[in-house]
Amino acid sequence: MAEEISKKGKLYLIPSTLGEIPPLEVLPISIKRAIEEINIYIVENEKTARHFIKKISPRKSQPSLTLFSLNKFTEASEIPSFLNPCSEGYDVGILSEAGCPGIADPGAAVVKIAHERNIQVVPLVGPSSIILALMASGMNGQNFAFNGYLAIEGSERKKQIKTLEKKSKEENQSQIFIETPYRNNKLLEELVKTVSGNTRICVACDITLTTEFIRTKPASQWKLEQVDLHKRPTIFIIQA
Repeated sequence: MAEEISKKGKLYLIPSTLGEIPPLEVLPISIKRAIEEINIYIVENEKTARHFIKKISPRKSQPSLTLFSLNKFTEASEIPSFLNPCSEGYDVGILSEAGCPGIADPGAAVVKIAHERNIQVVPLVGPSSIILALMASGMNGQNFAFNGYLAIEGSERKKQIKTLEKKSKEENQSQIFIETPYRNNKLLEELVKTVSGNTRICVACDITLTTEFIRTKPASQWKLEQVDLHKRPTIFIIQA
């Protein structure tokens, strides 16, 4: 079995920056080495992926790159073919649009298939806004849950927030979630109105950027502070 794996190319999970910042300020040298060696990538957006690759490795030949698009327009039936190069002995990289592949990211679908095909998966170190926010929140880092996006509809979202708050209290569990950036302000407003005044809320915005803002305080204190989160990537965490 080990010999079978060694004959195949590997699938590298390549993190990217969380915004416009010099890549090597937050990414280890292993990312640069991988990008300089790999010519086949699975990406969300070809234009931004090429821009990122050029930043990391300016001398790399762009015409030599093969890029497969993996986004909401990709047919599920197409995805397995993205790993065909691995069967031919070529390494393939999944390049996240922001942060780490497979974490709140469509790359997980490819990784699942890689395991089914006995292709070695190699995760590389890089920034995850979810983990960085939790690290900086002061909340429980031994028992936490990432819930993705909450419901859009008002009454359903309020119910969901109350359910997460109750679970947090009963299980001493940090509850993490995100929102579409242009609805961040509305979500914070609803959180403050919905949870108990003693429930702590962490707002972690623009993580790793020069405009980074990370603050944890009880909901009752958030009522006294105005912060503009409009169109700024933000992680929200609550703990009752």
